[in-house]
Amino acid sequence: MSKRRALFLDRDGTINIDKHYVYRIEDFEWVPGIVELCRAAVGAGYDIVIITNQSGIERGYFTEADYELFTAYLKEQFAAHGVPVLDVLHCPWLEHEDRKPNPGLFLKAAAKWCIDMAASLSLGDKERDVQAGKNAGVGRNYLLSATGGSALATAVVANPQEMIPFLTE
Repeated sequence: MSKRRALFLDRDGTINIDKHYVYRIEDFEWVPGIVELCRAAVGAGYDIVIITNQSGIERGYFTEADYELFTAYLKEQFAAHGVPVLDVLHCPWLEHEDRKPNPGLFLKAAAKWCIDMAASLSLGDKERDVQAGKNAGVGRNYLLSATGGSALATAVVANPQEMIPFLTE
């Protein structure tokens, strides 16, 4: 069986605009350029996998049921734009091996879906996202930041669409 390639995405600040613990559907708003990147990635043979810390659950800001409802909506919105999401993995705990920058969720996705980590990419808006991807063996890890700066990232992009040329490298 051949291995898959994935585009691993952080959620808040990368897929949706981060409005401090987003869990209500009415607060959902796309990060400009993310849909275009994901469409291009799927077209280039990448599966979309979302890896997200969701400590708002342990903090009591929202429930696991709220998270699941929002996640179902998010996947529907991607599907409506022609982007199938292979999987969404989250860590609701503040102290856990799966919480980024730890690689736990990436490694679980790799084992579950037979993902070639070295041939995969990641995009996140925080240094811990980049660190988690590197810790998991993801080949190229990008930081989404308008202000730049990351010693760990393969590159820093101000808009997700800037990653499109890297999909065929």
